[in-house]
Amino acid sequence: MAASPAPDQPATYFRKGFGLKADVQTDLAADYNGRVSVGDVTIRLAKEFGFCYGVERAVEYAYQTHRKFPDRRLLLVGEIIHNPHVNDKLRAMGIEILEPAATGDFDFGGVRPEDVVILPAFGVTIAAFDALRAIGCVLVDTTCGSVLNVWKRVESYARDGYTALIHGKHYHEETRATASQVMKHPNGHYLVVRQMDEAREVCEYIEGRGSRDAFLAKFAKAASPGFDPDVHLRRIGVANQTTMLAKESLAIGEEVGQAMARARGAAARLADFRTFDTICSATQERQDAVLALLEEPLDAMVVIGGFNSSNTISLAALCAERVPTYHIEDAAGLDPAAGTVHFRVAGVAHVEETRDGWLPAGRPVRVGVTAGASTPNNKIGETVARILATRGLMYEAA
Repeated sequence: MAASPAPDQPATYFRKGFGLKADVQTDLAADYNGRVSVGDVTIRLAKEFGFCYGVERAVEYAYQTHRKFPDRRLLLVGEIIHNPHVNDKLRAMGIEILEPAATGDFDFGGVRPEDVVILPAFGVTIAAFDALRAIGCVLVDTTCGSVLNVWKRVESYARDGYTALIHGKHYHEETRATASQVMKHPNGHYLVVRQMDEAREVCEYIEGRGSRDAFLAKFAKAASPGFDPDVHLRRIGVANQTTMLAKESLAIGEEVGQAMARARGAAARLADFRTFDTICSATQERQDAVLALLEEPLDAMVVIGGFNSSNTISLAALCAERVPTYHIEDAAGLDPAAGTVHFRVAGVAHVEETRDGWLPAGRPVRVGVTAGASTPNNKIGETVARILATRGLMYEAA
């Protein structure tokens, strides 16, 4: 990232806020905190859920920026996190959210040197960062520390001549930013795999099976420019988008390592393969908490978070393996009067359904509740209230 300015130059790059944390706490508390209480329906909350440190920090810095620069135009490079309520609140505060083109790139042609630009928790690509620095505007960087750790990992792979194999979504802001770090090095390369099925295709190619043309076509949008599987799959370092399903990331790393050993022997695996668990601690804690909750008898699991929130999607997929699961974007997904739930189907991309009778009637029920790391706590309280209302119970705030 950019170096600090010389003492006689005005500061235009900030990563640690503006010392206004105390000033914005009342605003933050009003917008993003809530308490829940339950009636005679048993609602079990996961031990860890909702806003993680990185998300809380990013939103807080956006609030501080609004307080610090009341007379400047404030811009945000894409959504600060994947939660519609948080982003709508920032818009209501007067922060303009720049939308990416279909390619995922941003047009900064309208950004002026006197503007203040906020970088989201996902980070931005090197190209976007350099373009904004060239404009000379003030940058407030809210990139999550866990994301920065992944950047360091893949950059070290590229520096040492390893292709970064990234478990993630090639179109996701975080993965795009991570992949760009590889390109700091002239011979740096990356390949993004979405899930185990794609990782197995990589393994098959490593072991000498599969068509080169088919492979290149399959991963055309998920590989670095000039990617050559015959060359760039010989030395591999595994990393991941921080919000992916942890057990799948670890399994992918093991699968690729075994394929390399089968193809070229244990010595090649030792010399030419690296893997590290780069799932962030908050993501891991929320997934572990859900696994613990699923040990209890539950009739249903409600997972709250943006339909485009990767970490929420991962939580829903984990729950769906054990219990009927409903990934709702917010409390509005539950209609107590109709007894319906509108939800994103776990494990199926971009598919939504509305279902009635989702909460069994005529007997006691146990409902598990968790939320993605970008979900404000007050949205969790609202959801609990609607679950209870579906059973004809009143919600009473603590």
